Amino acid sequence: MGNVEPVTAKRRSAKLPKPTLSSPRSPAPLPPAGAVTDPGPASAVPDPGSAGSAPAPAATATAPTAAATATAPTPAAEPPVAAPPQHPFGRIPVQDVRPLVDAGARPAKSVVGEEFDVTAVVFREGHDAVNASVVLTDPDGVDHVTTMTCTNEGLNTWERTVSADRTGAWTYRVEGWSDPYATWRHDATIKVQADVDTELMLEEGARVLERALAEVDRPAVGRAALDDAVAGLRDAARPAQVRLHAGTDASVVAELAARPLRDMVSPSPAYPLLVERERALAGAWYELFPRSEGAHYDPVEHRWTTGTLRTAAERLPAVAAMGFDVVYLTPIHPIGTTARKGPNNTLSASEGDPGSPYAIGSPAGGHDAIHPDLGTFEDFDAFVARAGELGLEVALDIALQCSPDHPYVAEHPEWFTTRADGTIAYAENPPKKYQDIYPLNFDNDPPGAYAEMRRVIQVWLDHGVRIFRVDNPHTKPVRFWQWLIQDVARDHPETIWLAEAFTKPAMMHSLAKAGFQQSYTYYAWRNAKWELEEYLTELSGEAAAYMRPAFWPTTHDILTPYMQFGGPAAWKLRAALAATLVPTYGIYAGYELHEHVARPGVEEQIDNEKYQYRDRRWADYEPGGPKEGRSLAPYLTRLNEIRRAHPALLWLRNISFHHVDDENVIAYSKRRLVHGPDGDHDDVVLVVANLDPHSTRATTVRLDLEALGLRPGATFVAEDLVTGQSWPWSQDNYVRLGPDGEPVHIIAVRGS
Repeated sequence: MGNVEPVTAKRRSAKLPKPTLSSPRSPAPLPPAGAVTDPGPASAVPDPGSAGSAPAPAATATAPTAAATATAPTPAAEPPVAAPPQHPFGRIPVQDVRPLVDAGARPAKSVVGEEFDVTAVVFREGHDAVNASVVLTDPDGVDHVTTMTCTNEGLNTWERTVSADRTGAWTYRVEGWSDPYATWRHDATIKVQADVDTELMLEEGARVLERALAEVDRPAVGRAALDDAVAGLRDAARPAQVRLHAGTDASVVAELAARPLRDMVSPSPAYPLLVERERALAGAWYELFPRSEGAHYDPVEHRWTTGTLRTAAERLPAVAAMGFDVVYLTPIHPIGTTARKGPNNTLSASEGDPGSPYAIGSPAGGHDAIHPDLGTFEDFDAFVARAGELGLEVALDIALQCSPDHPYVAEHPEWFTTRADGTIAYAENPPKKYQDIYPLNFDNDPPGAYAEMRRVIQVWLDHGVRIFRVDNPHTKPVRFWQWLIQDVARDHPETIWLAEAFTKPAMMHSLAKAGFQQSYTYYAWRNAKWELEEYLTELSGEAAAYMRPAFWPTTHDILTPYMQFGGPAAWKLRAALAATLVPTYGIYAGYELHEHVARPGVEEQIDNEKYQYRDRRWADYEPGGPKEGRSLAPYLTRLNEIRRAHPALLWLRNISFHHVDDENVIAYSKRRLVHGPDGDHDDVVLVVANLDPHSTRATTVRLDLEALGLRPGATFVAEDLVTGQSWPWSQDNYVRLGPDGEPVHIIAVRGS
């Protein structure tokens, strides 16, 4: 960008002279960052007055030939441009670039290899051809340029599917440009056919191709194709149509599509793109309370013996055998005794009641300590190591709140909210009250509170934790999370944060924009077909650029009426939907056993594990046990096997819905081109599910064959991945699903 002198008030009011091709650029200032209409980083805003011939950024120019030098456009001095409050257009206008998160103030997100669409509106004056490219710039500053496709000529919409091949901070931009070859090809085809300016058009074509040879680096085969075309266009001994064909041959068109000659290149701002590891998008989670794993009750002594981190580690092989990727531990810190809750959230606890693990802190320590009943840091390290041996990552629950006995209460009373009577305010979520929990206040001493929370997180990072499930992040300032997540990422960019924020959409979306890789969602309460279709359309649309949903059918806090009264079919159905609608889903321990009984008046389990131990007697459900065959563990195992075998299920933005005659039956598919050592193949999974857990329903599914990658009228083999059955299917297909059989078909679409 050239030097730009300030514009004085006098100059702004003066009438500018009419510019000519030889006049110098009128010195007008670029708008300040705050005045940019379509803002990006100040350093990324391009010089909007730039024009002239420019090769693709990734290309290397070679020495021009004499002919090319003679025929290339003479660069003109830059014209005057608009001053604030206007933001100048580029020579080729580029507008409405998407994805775009908060006008570019925050990064769009993807994971390695994940495809996403970049779109923009690109156009120009007159009838000359315009084109567009999307440019991904990797963390090393190398540009990766791909030509876009115009998908709506009337609306000037351009689109391209792209992906990034490694983690890190990338940028993306769209470049609009004039296409001299396409302009010539269009005009020459018309004029030569009509014998208008025939020799002139053929010579102009030869000169455009000579420029393309001189200004853009090409492989030998590409240069040969263009050299032959130039010779053919100038071969006066041949008929005009034959000469024209030499310049419009398919090999020439293909070469210039791959390595185009680009004039008047006009870039949009460069917008940030954060590329993360695959677990940030996709994974199967399993939640457990460590104190329950290995816990048992002595009926003679009438007391419980707690589980420990060592006994919880004994459960890990079973979790891994079911195919889960992440084992999530509820808080493992010391628990306070003041206002400790008893069974079923009662206000009085008896001796031996363990209390809620979310009431963190006692004389034994706070968020940087381990409950003495659970063991030591050596035991925790052994748990993390064993999980790693089994292919599991460990996620730790972070609940930034305190019991009245937490050391912070005495050492840092300024980190809490004090009421008019001098008492510290406890947590409330009316009608629920949490007398055993004091919320932290981040506004009284932000530097101190922020620094302490960062120190606490570092403790667990140092012990191998790289995934944090955050309890109620919506009760803390968004700017705190934005700072904390970014600061951790400086040294540990592989760290993943899951937001448990069941709150209003604006807060949920803002937490995702602030850096949370994943978010709990309203899935548990979306049961009707129209609700699920509407919700998934939202989640897989523009929101997918920054927010990644996690679907949990139940949690230790959530047991909806649908799950309470839906019977075994509901538990199969909701797990199958969660596992196939979105890339990340989670299962709370005990789901395998249909733990469906709620505490009266609330949507959570009776004898809730938050307040007491639970011995599930897993061995009873194993082969030979008294409850053999009554566990959903084999079904969950099969779901996870299907997910691992079908990468299409591990993406979010690739979902399509299909029509079903019955409003209680939903059908959707996911499609992904998989690249492998044996070549590429289309992975297509189709799911048909009866959402009514009480009735078996028969209906017709009417498929969008194009969404499945099939031609109209095609037939294919529908292989049910749960039962192993196969059927010949086409566009319209009969299905029968319900509690007397299977509630869900998970189908691999095989070629006929």
